[in-house]
Amino acid sequence: MTSLASTIAADLRPIRHSSIPAKLGCALALAALADWLFYGHRIGLSLTLFAIATICLSMLFNYAALDRRRTMIGAAILVAGLMPAIEELNPLSFLILVTALAIALLFATNPETTGLAERARALRNFFLFGPLRVFVEALQVFNMSAFTRGIALWLLPMALGTVFVALFAAANPVIEQWVSLLNPNVIFEYVSIARVLFWTMMVALVWPFIHLRWRRRKLVMTEVADASVPPPLPPAVSAEFLGPSTILRSLILFNLLFAAQSVLDGLYLWSHVVLPADMTYAAYAHRGAYPLIATALLAAAFVLVAMRPGGPAEKSAVIRPLVYLWVAQNVLLVASSILRLDLYVDIYMLTYWRIAAFVWMGLVALGLILIVARIVLNRSNRWLVGTNLIALTIVLYSCALMNFDAFIADYNVAHSREVSGKGQSIDEYYLWLLGPQALPAIAKVLPFRSDAKFVNLVGWRDLLIERQRQDMAWRAWGFRSWRLQRRLDAEATSRSGSQPAG
Repeated sequence: MTSLASTIAADLRPIRHSSIPAKLGCALALAALADWLFYGHRIGLSLTLFAIATICLSMLFNYAALDRRRTMIGAAILVAGLMPAIEELNPLSFLILVTALAIALLFATNPETTGLAERARALRNFFLFGPLRVFVEALQVFNMSAFTRGIALWLLPMALGTVFVALFAAANPVIEQWVSLLNPNVIFEYVSIARVLFWTMMVALVWPFIHLRWRRRKLVMTEVADASVPPPLPPAVSAEFLGPSTILRSLILFNLLFAAQSVLDGLYLWSHVVLPADMTYAAYAHRGAYPLIATALLAAAFVLVAMRPGGPAEKSAVIRPLVYLWVAQNVLLVASSILRLDLYVDIYMLTYWRIAAFVWMGLVALGLILIVARIVLNRSNRWLVGTNLIALTIVLYSCALMNFDAFIADYNVAHSREVSGKGQSIDEYYLWLLGPQALPAIAKVLPFRSDAKFVNLVGWRDLLIERQRQDMAWRAWGFRSWRLQRRLDAEATSRSGSQPAG
């Protein structure tokens, strides 16, 4: 009988057996490209170019493992991941780009991973352990031919020696002077501790793409007819604790409590009934928004546990309507939370965190609706998780393409005291933090500023103009910055044309 060790074996062999020295050379070439594109420069379009170069070299070294149909899917995922970074490079578009690179590579070279859990584990190992493999796998050069082994004998000493010399020269001025006697101006003009660490980091980051290794499982069928069947595990939760009667009573109570909250919101938020003397609408709105979202999430968790597929509560003709009513009240609760936040934004302006709160509340509302859809359509929790992940992906992808900087700046200027006559004064410093996309909004508010504040705002505007000029360099180029520059140029031409001659 086949042993247990051979029954489930992890296959960690490389997908394509290319020489380790060639792969190391390719990784160093990518590190050199990263040095030229990134080091000491603003990053924008350069990251997209580097990602394309990395995936091309990865396909070259792992060509034997490519599956044509899955490669087309991976290419579509890669193109979709590149678009937000081309639009504008920010933390979200960077995250989407890196994730798309890994997923595209997974689809193209690893057809064995079919389930969501398997793909998640593969990507987890790729990101967590892949960059660390270079320090171990580079030693495989010692297993090459005699000629290659002779080169390898000097590879590690020379590499580490260069690192040590660079570190000592940066730390000790005497050693730096000795090194300068060798007249290595061309090399050490670019060598520093930060640069050495940058090259090391880049080699480690690109190594999983070049020396691709997916963990695979080989399942060997064995005779299990004689094996004794283990007894079933006891239920994690007792039947009494989550029985139909308990769930029914809980839903009745919860619906009553949520109805009371919904009535209060209907009076104070929707009907604008006068609040108590010691409370303002802003305080009422701000205090309730986030706790209500936490309440809705807790309610969703309860529904998922109580209405588990195939459970007795799911088949009850009395419990199902109560669940639908309760979920509807939770959706109304989320709508009230959105209104509370909207009232707060009307007074205290818009920020990135408040936009994130709006998006998060919308996702919570959608999740509640999908829970009802799972119950009605008799789907599994796996379907629910997958649908929510699809919705989350669509929302995050859409957010990566949204120009929130310009939207926030335009909103705050339009609702400021200077322009609208009510609300708070515009925060010049926050406009500056939004970046060059706030320049059109600043141009709108400048005519409403007094002399002292006018000078202050002009100073922030000049700083943003300089940043925009830097963003138009090709390494930092982004489609959004290019559109902004066209708009600024058009406005400047319009202003110069409207001025009288002479």
